[in-house]
Amino acid sequence: MTQEPVALLSNVVKSYRLDAVEVPVLQGIDLLIRPGHFTVLLGPSGSGKTTLLNLIGCIDRADQGRVQVAGTDVDTLSDDALADFRAENIGFIFQNFNLIPVLSAFENIEYPLVLAGMEPARRRQRVLRLLKAVGLADRADNLPGQLSGGQRQRVAIARALARKPKLVIADEPTANLDSRTGAAIIRLMRKVQERYRISFVFSSHDRSLMKAADDLITLRDGVIQSIRRKAAPPEVPPPPEDIDDDNPATQPMDDWHEHD
Repeated sequence: MTQEPVALLSNVVKSYRLDAVEVPVLQGIDLLIRPGHFTVLLGPSGSGKTTLLNLIGCIDRADQGRVQVAGTDVDTLSDDALADFRAENIGFIFQNFNLIPVLSAFENIEYPLVLAGMEPARRRQRVLRLLKAVGLADRADNLPGQLSGGQRQRVAIARALARKPKLVIADEPTANLDSRTGAAIIRLMRKVQERYRISFVFSSHDRSLMKAADDLITLRDGVIQSIRRKAAPPEVPPPPEDIDDDNPATQPMDDWHEHD
């Protein structure tokens, strides 16, 4: 059975006001983001990539048109409801990592789970599994300043995955990394995407990331110039989205989800 798009934009228009001048950024965008795929937004500075990411990530709202994310018409949500929806469904990875400097790697990953009200034992179990999944089980107590750039980005990836989002947004996630570390981060994100069938949407100029893309969306001057999609692989049922922590039979045997 074909899954619904993780995001669907129809005739989306977005402008920003600079002093007394209205600056058009996106002009009539029609775009479908396939579920469980690596999607890369490509284009020069000023092409509208970040604005498009912000709309898909529910950080900003369109001036005109329709934006659906995870089957929800997000334009109909109040600001508070939109914030809740974003926290529950979308993870974010930033080029400057955006880790809280006074919190350890463990605590940075745990933070969104604290905000979600998850009880401490489950939080600890999930964070430890995420640290293991990104290869940082031995760095749980390190502060961001004690980690390399690649390690900090691994913490950011784990934090983005903490609430099991349907979609991960990444704005130039390898921009501040050397080429070798960036390639390792791309392999890690690809492994996560394929294993858990999470949708990743990136903006990037990294050619390695472009090569890894399933879908490559090229923008210029707020207009989509081209969409190149690889043929979809045979459908594999995704793991359960909502794990019943009281029922071990529902829990996939992997190193991310909790086990009783």
